Amino acid sequence: AEEKAGRAVLVRVGVRRTGRHAEQQDEAQWAQTRTQEVPSEHEKELLHCEVDRALSRALSINAFDYNCHLDLIKLLRQEGELVKLRRARQKMSELFPLTEGPEIWLEYAQYSIGGIGQEGGIEKVRSIFERALTAVGLHVTKGTALWEAYREFENAILETAQLERIHTLFRRQLGIPLLDMEASYAEYEEWSEDPIPETTIKNYKKALQQLEKCKPYEEALLGAETPKLAEYQAYIDFEMKAGDPARIQLIYERALAENCLVPDLWARYNQYLDRQLKVKELVLSAHDRAVRNCPWTVGLWIQYLLAMERHGVDHCIISEMFEKALNAGFIQATDYVEIWQAYLDYLRRRVDFTQDSSKELEELRSSFARAVEYLKQEVEERFSESGDPSCTIMQNWARVEARLCNNMQKARELWDNIMTKGNAKYANMWLEYYNLERAHGDTQHCRKALHRAVQCTSDYPEHVCEVLLTLERIEGTLEDWDAAVQKTENRLARVNEQRAKAAEKEAALARQEEEKAEQRKQSRAEKKASKKAKKNRIGEKRKADDDDEGEWGQEEEEEQPSKRHKGDGDGLLLEEDMELETGLFGRSGPEKPDLSTNQKEKPSTSRKDVPKVLHDSSKDNITVFVSNLSYNMTDPEVKLKELFESCGEVAQIRPVFSNKGTFRGYCYVEFKDEKSALQALGLDRNVVEGRPMFVSPCVDKNKNPDFKVFRYSTTLEKHKLFISGLPFSCTKEELEDICKAHGNVKDIRLVTNRAGKPKGLAYVEFENEAQASQAVLKMDGLTIKEHIIKVAISNPPLRKLPDKAEAGRASQFAVPRQIYGARGKGRTQLSMMPRALQRQSNPVAKAENGMVQNSPAASSERTEEPKKMSNADFAKMLLNK
Repeated sequence: AEEKAGRAVLVRVGVRRTGRHAEQQDEAQWAQTRTQEVPSEHEKELLHCEVDRALSRALSINAFDYNCHLDLIKLLRQEGELVKLRRARQKMSELFPLTEGPEIWLEYAQYSIGGIGQEGGIEKVRSIFERALTAVGLHVTKGTALWEAYREFENAILETAQLERIHTLFRRQLGIPLLDMEASYAEYEEWSEDPIPETTIKNYKKALQQLEKCKPYEEALLGAETPKLAEYQAYIDFEMKAGDPARIQLIYERALAENCLVPDLWARYNQYLDRQLKVKELVLSAHDRAVRNCPWTVGLWIQYLLAMERHGVDHCIISEMFEKALNAGFIQATDYVEIWQAYLDYLRRRVDFTQDSSKELEELRSSFARAVEYLKQEVEERFSESGDPSCTIMQNWARVEARLCNNMQKARELWDNIMTKGNAKYANMWLEYYNLERAHGDTQHCRKALHRAVQCTSDYPEHVCEVLLTLERIEGTLEDWDAAVQKTENRLARVNEQRAKAAEKEAALARQEEEKAEQRKQSRAEKKASKKAKKNRIGEKRKADDDDEGEWGQEEEEEQPSKRHKGDGDGLLLEEDMELETGLFGRSGPEKPDLSTNQKEKPSTSRKDVPKVLHDSSKDNITVFVSNLSYNMTDPEVKLKELFESCGEVAQIRPVFSNKGTFRGYCYVEFKDEKSALQALGLDRNVVEGRPMFVSPCVDKNKNPDFKVFRYSTTLEKHKLFISGLPFSCTKEELEDICKAHGNVKDIRLVTNRAGKPKGLAYVEFENEAQASQAVLKMDGLTIKEHIIKVAISNPPLRKLPDKAEAGRASQFAVPRQIYGARGKGRTQLSMMPRALQRQSNPVAKAENGMVQNSPAASSERTEEPKKMSNADFAKMLLNK
């Protein structure tokens, strides 16, 4: 059982680690650790006893703890406790079944042949073979072996009178589409002294045609990797269209043999059996295996209870099965509400409400009371939530008392209890109570309920006020009408006053945000003004230094007249220069001057010696773009060459420098061949001088606007965990030691900022979904270095455009972050066109330099808003004219 059923661990089974159960598990783990550390044999024996007791206590609390069963069996096997070991295996086999398959049936049939000498032994063996053929005889790839074993058995006990049995076996087999059935046909021809009957030949040919239809699905199963769920589902759909119940049942059984821990597959199989076959033994057996394989799934338990009721199983057996379901260890509080509701529905259907009192009715009422108490005591303590905030079970209890038992007094008591549990503020709860009183109570209690609703409701008070006025308009006296109008007016006045205060508070907060935004806007404008002045001074100095040779920007314009300039004042920059300064990879443009030591001393050196192009786009395939390097790096060419030579022969390294000769933190690395460039991408995020180095493919985004370099998935990954709340001092090795206790860890990535500092976040990739799910249950809420971590399945949120209605005018032209590149918008990715040259109306956003330029009217560079003129201002203007 531990090897067969344990291939995929039941990670979703078990109660949460709270209270007594957590203490027992911790005690067992502690005892196991002590066992490994203590060298003394006597003390080791004592500690093994401690482990045994601790595991037994844990199983007494949660019998479906799969790992505890395995640990206990392993311990007892090591100690040689055969009696206890046999008992532990038996208890585990009762909870976690083995899946029936052709191999097991064949082994069982061959084993049964050993008892052939006993009385009735031959018939017993035949009955086992017949059961095996019924279960797996239609298996296309493995059924042949079972048929052959059956024939060999009949040949071994062959008598003249039994020849017809072998003929019958051959004919039955040849009518079934099985692999290598041609060989079976040839064997029958050779064995039979008489010609093969026409009916058998006709069935054989029909089976061959059916085999050809099944072969693509069988081949897909052979070529697929475990668990082959999609391939099995396609095979099931094919058999469902054919409509043969035996074959449909077989393919479901084959799928479940490899996917016994997939609840949805069990649910579909059981639904088919319930609706189509309706054979009691077969249906109940499948339901029983389903809940034993997936006990954490409440839907399977509900299906089982319904099937047992449908087939007339005794009430005591159904009640016993319900108690097992309560101990199955569901993983959500709402699951317990669902299983209780299903059981209460069953009990309600047993009651004959024509009698004033009966045993069944008393059992129903006591079960309702027990359900309410169970959810309050057991579920709330375990999950820190009720699972039934709307009190649906109590509502149903009240409806049963009112409609079926004519006991409005009990129904009113229940509704009073519901309202005291925090539901009095919801209008729909009061209207449910009102409708119940309206149908089974009297007008006085209806009026009383609505008056209380008007007073207490906070979500939709207008609705309950309207219902109260409608009631008084139809049935009330003048005094009742006046009282209702006064009460509703007073209540709505208070509500409107509260809403006005809330609106004022919200408006005040909005004004504060606007003031803060205005301050930030002014601060940005001042910074821009200072930077602009500084650029103007640099431009004037550059113009004076380059007087003899002509201005560099003008040379570029003469060489490439199609390129448009942008700038303010005298400092001119080309569009390609703009792209280069953003730090985006994969851009081609003129090189910034690479100032050597001598050039730093003589800033007026001519630019003619400096190459104009940093990167040739025709060499994108052999070049990588390296960024996020330290600005203080000395000799970047030498250091990077040592680093990248491990990937292949480096042709050239071109670091990018500023006009002052300082390193800008990024460069181009060109290799001799494309293979080396692809291998260099593997150095991405390597730490160089305390910062993670970004290595990206060199791609011109003007030609490939849809290119994305983000290499991590942004969709749901069920085998990967997202961990937050980690201490900054936590290392990758420490986290791996914690995670590998719950499964095979394939990769761990600690999230850092651009400077390489940890952010307390990590992604952990496990080998499969089952291990990741188990790690979530065991690690969520764990304390690491006095930090409580949170663990969840990795499911990053999608990046979306902000809503136009909410964002307002300021964000009308907002774009996703990806459009600026993998690492956001560069500081210099701003419009350099003077405001005097900007057009005042440009409704369409225009893509330039790899980004979307806002229209001038909505540009963030505008620091002054036009003054709004009042009617008096217009009057003065007209009079002056």
